[in-house]
Amino acid sequence: MTQPSSKARTALVVVAHHRADSLTAHTARRSADRLEAAGYRVDLLDLHAEGFDPRMNTADQPDWGDREKAYSQEARAHMRRVLDADVIVAVFPVYWQSVPAILKGWIDRVWNYGFAYGRSRPRLAGKRMLWLGLAGATADDPVTEGMHSLLEANLNEGIAYYCGLSHSTVGLLTDAEERPQRVDASGNLLVGDAVAGAEREAQYADFDRRAREFVEKFLAEEGVTA
Repeated sequence: MTQPSSKARTALVVVAHHRADSLTAHTARRSADRLEAAGYRVDLLDLHAEGFDPRMNTADQPDWGDREKAYSQEARAHMRRVLDADVIVAVFPVYWQSVPAILKGWIDRVWNYGFAYGRSRPRLAGKRMLWLGLAGATADDPVTEGMHSLLEANLNEGIAYYCGLSHSTVGLLTDAEERPQRVDASGNLLVGDAVAGAEREAQYADFDRRAREFVEKFLAEEGVTA
């Protein structure tokens, strides 16, 4: 059952993938469904679909040292969506053990000095964030441990903690490719045979289950159940 609330809480779900038919987009939609089932009003922000430009410009940051500066109209619109959200869920493919440029650019342009950080009383205090990263590496690939650690350091400590969020967690979803991939000890990329049919359906089902578990654990930590 959804916890009763006098005011519906808002979840900002940020999608960072250029294809609407991608596994990333699918995972974002499923996550949004789980959040809605838990009683959240979902604001789905598809960065590519909305034509977001990740490049910082002078209108976004006319004077870095002025915390009260007038940000660009686009940046202010996104800042409002961040402020309106109680929780933020970012769903993205892992590129080079980091986030895609469009998500990094969203952080750069929107989580600006004076807005997301640089104040004794953080404006984002009390908000919670879940980062769901989809990786092509297999779960048993030794690289995944380091990948997870890097993402946690960059996203939890370098961004969320620095901006005063009350909680941030990284969910790494491995085995996102239909062809299993891993790097051997010599640095060679080993790509296995593509799975299809019933095996592929089972792989998708397991992937959906793992993604759902990350979202449900995130909600449970806040005391919300679907």
